[in-house]
Amino acid sequence: MTTPEDGGGYVEDVIARDGTRLRRWDNGATGVPVVVSNGLGASPTAWTFLHGEDCGYHATTWHHRGLGGSDRPSDETHIRVEDHVDDLFTVMDAAGMESALVVGWSLGVPIAIEAARRAPDRVAGLMVLGGAATGTFRVLPQLSPLPTGVPEGVHRRAAQLGGWLLRVVGPPVAGVIDLLPRSLDASRDALDRAGVDPAQLDPTGTAAPLVTLAEVARQFARHDWTWFSRMVLAGAQHEQLDDADLAAITVPVTVVSGNLDTLAPPADMAALAAALGDARLVRLPGSHFLPLQFPDALAGELARLADRSRLRGDQA
Repeated sequence: MTTPEDGGGYVEDVIARDGTRLRRWDNGATGVPVVVSNGLGASPTAWTFLHGEDCGYHATTWHHRGLGGSDRPSDETHIRVEDHVDDLFTVMDAAGMESALVVGWSLGVPIAIEAARRAPDRVAGLMVLGGAATGTFRVLPQLSPLPTGVPEGVHRRAAQLGGWLLRVVGPPVAGVIDLLPRSLDASRDALDRAGVDPAQLDPTGTAAPLVTLAEVARQFARHDWTWFSRMVLAGAQHEQLDDADLAAITVPVTVVSGNLDTLAPPADMAALAAALGDARLVRLPGSHFLPLQFPDALAGELARLADRSRLRGDQA
């Protein structure tokens, strides 16, 4: 059974390989097949350029286990990156896609990379942004001027502590977010009133209004923060991939880095691009939330990736 989705497309329930009920979103359009491996708990609303019948893409994504209308698994340990990769292929099958471009954002990046490692015949190309191959974020500042910096083990332990603290700080932050008026956005007018030139924030020159910002934040605020914390911690346990693992990925890749992203710093994203075999590195003057800040720039990069992958709209 399918139901219309606010903002476009439709949602339906599909059953994962282990029997977990997942909520799948589909834009209902035709075109180049795209699967979004979204940021943990993020809404399809964030990907405005994949909405609408004329967007040029047949796009699908899903809400992660226990979030956004998807059920928790009966075995609550089944929230590892490997389980999410299984879910990615489940929604691909439900969308009738044999092969697709896979877009990974934030904690969706290691899921996208693992999908390409596991089934390169199904992943025609990768676009990854704001995330590492391991699922661990940097929650400590980079100390590049120092010879030693912060050891990776310390970063992992700090990320684990940060993930656990989400269950404490999440609810009050969510309460504040939920008070945002529905008319709030970060449009061109709002930037003008703040004295900011939108053209300086968007290398495409279009400065697309961020009209979805408040609604995306509001949807995010509704999560069960204890469960969300468990999901973050499970993602951070993903195995460390070495350069040989990444070099074995031979599909075209676009790595998009936000110059102001403190969770996935530019140096880390550049290192990821260097380790991948066929990667294009793109730098944007934004933060961790590039889909909301630069939808037009990301749309352009996805079109370039589709050309590199030679994937056409009739190849579902």
